[in-house]
Amino acid sequence: MEDQPENENLLSAPVKLSPGWEDRTDKSAEELNFKPAHEERTPVDRWRVVYFILLLHGIATLMPWNMFITANSYFVDYKLAGNETDVVKYRNYFLSFLGFAAQIPNLVLNGLNVFLQCKGGNTGMRIVWSIIIVVIMFIITVFLAMIDSSGWPAAFFWITMISVVFINMANGVYQNSVYGIAANLPMKYTNAVVLGSNLSGTITSIIMILSIAMTPDPRTSAIYYFLAAIFILLVAFDTYFILPLMPFYRAHTTQIQSDNKSDLETEDQSPPFLYIFKKCWIQLFGVFFVFFVTLTCFPAIQAGVMRSSSSFFITDKYYAPITCFLFFNAFATLGNFISEYVKVPGPRWVWLPIVLRFLFVPFFCFCNFKPDMRQLPVFINNDYVYITGGILMAVTSGYFSSLSMMYVPRCVDEPKYKGTAGMMGAFFLILGITTGILFSLPVTIFVENATW
Repeated sequence: MEDQPENENLLSAPVKLSPGWEDRTDKSAEELNFKPAHEERTPVDRWRVVYFILLLHGIATLMPWNMFITANSYFVDYKLAGNETDVVKYRNYFLSFLGFAAQIPNLVLNGLNVFLQCKGGNTGMRIVWSIIIVVIMFIITVFLAMIDSSGWPAAFFWITMISVVFINMANGVYQNSVYGIAANLPMKYTNAVVLGSNLSGTITSIIMILSIAMTPDPRTSAIYYFLAAIFILLVAFDTYFILPLMPFYRAHTTQIQSDNKSDLETEDQSPPFLYIFKKCWIQLFGVFFVFFVTLTCFPAIQAGVMRSSSSFFITDKYYAPITCFLFFNAFATLGNFISEYVKVPGPRWVWLPIVLRFLFVPFFCFCNFKPDMRQLPVFINNDYVYITGGILMAVTSGYFSSLSMMYVPRCVDEPKYKGTAGMMGAFFLILGITTGILFSLPVTIFVENATW
């Protein structure tokens, strides 16, 4: 009876296993559970949730730019309708001012994000804060649309340009970070971001055509554009927090993050940018040149192409919105989609058809581009030929942009450098867009002044 309390204490104490053979073996946990490590399967992207989240972020990254260029009539015909000398200048060159204010900050912040990401910055926080800043600036833009600024059009113009600078500074970090995340996943997830960017343009083009038909007031249309952008950005913001919960996403990123952390603990140095560039410079050039040619032609030249035949079934009112904006974005999206299943040529020779795409620049110049202002003769005076060329340009733009962006991280052997390679690809993408927009100006001047 005297031993009873001691026995009760033993029974009530927590079970404690003594060290056994498991602690004296070098076998892994998987093998101890009779599951060889090499048989462990990587989680699948069930219901393609991760794919569609990155697709949505691709839509969101280009939504600010697309909404501003779509609302051109609101700025030019409504807010900047005054006759003051400065206001006339702002109105006539609004898209040029907009392109400069949007793409230069975007390019600079894209580049900085490539180099600063190696200093221990949190990519997730950069995405979150970038979206927050863009949403705040769009709320200010909606507020400006709702108030009467007719007494201070010049001030309105510069407030708008400053907001565009802030939007695209944040968007540069956002876009670059999204491509960096996608680069750590299989190739098609990088393509999801590229596909989303063209879907963004398609959605915007459809909204523009519907607004022309249903809402003649440019101010009301612009408010709808900006509210739609805010909605999509907020949805993208919410879905970003789902990514870390996905086993598929965690499986592909955890090991890379562990490797990066180990590298930071053992050596205080940046990723070898020159080494990464040498590995994938052909693909980076391809990314750059695809967007350089595309943005030289679209929208600057194509938006100025007029109907060649008055009997053509698309009227003047809808000609540019359909044949330029809708067709380009829809068929570029088709090109992105084709690259999911066809990947020809390979990484080594992809540059060749990309360089040949430069022939689209003289092709569109010889179409019915600015017929009332040009000195250069019109050699291609057929609507069907122009539309066919536009479709080919769009499909090849989508196809080769996807192919090049997917090849960039693939050409780097070390998984820990794939994210940096993806960010470099995003930087060269924006570099191509910026230089293409700038190059379209001398091309336009040449068409207007050159004689044959």
